Amino acid sequence: MQWSSEGIVIGSRKQGDSNLLLEVLTPDRGRCYGLVRGGRSRRQQPALQLGNQLTLTWRARLEEHLGNFSIEPMNLRAANLMQSAFGIHGLQTLCALLHLLPERDPHPALYHALDVILDHMEAPEIASVLMVRFELQLLNELGFGLDLKKCAATGTQEELIWVSPRSGRAVCRQAGQPYAAKLLPLPPFMKNTQLTATANAQDLKNAFELTGFFLFKYIFEPRNIIWPSARDSFLFELTRIAAATEEKAD
Repeated sequence: MQWSSEGIVIGSRKQGDSNLLLEVLTPDRGRCYGLVRGGRSRRQQPALQLGNQLTLTWRARLEEHLGNFSIEPMNLRAANLMQSAFGIHGLQTLCALLHLLPERDPHPALYHALDVILDHMEAPEIASVLMVRFELQLLNELGFGLDLKKCAATGTQEELIWVSPRSGRAVCRQAGQPYAAKLLPLPPFMKNTQLTATANAQDLKNAFELTGFFLFKYIFEPRNIIWPSARDSFLFELTRIAAATEEKAD
């Protein structure tokens, strides 16, 4: 059994004295594991860091076996990602969220989203918006997508400013006003599908609280999974950067 693909490193751990068990996300085969023989050597280690994009060949006698990876570097972005706390925590957050995916279950949209985010991690104002979209896509592909296109009560597509924490559906201003204290704010940029959409600090805070609420409600809590501390660290860095930017502007 053999297949070849590209993949992004999302995890690794030691296997014996010199080998490495590599975890990658691929566009066509999903989240996969493979043994890299000699992966802990000085020659191979730089290519096997989180966030790096590789060309992979997987081989095993049977498909259900662990298998071995042969790798070739494709896009070694790990060194750049590790230059800032924002990049480090952002990368760790993405990897932690991707661990929620079933093994060997293809999610090409998430793969391409990951690729784009990692290429923009040096620009927090872009990466943060992309991260929100990534979390929305993750919820959708795990079967818990939010409906942000029309009001749950009236069906209108106008003035959608809240989301129901019970149903995950958008609520318009008129229908939601009596229940405003119980609803989650819906930032305007989350309804804009354009990659050029921008958001201010308060919108980003509300957006991550929104996606975080449903990630915890639908996935982490039911599965009894520990909440990733890297996400909290990422949001702390995002807040710090936003505050520094506003202070500089003043």
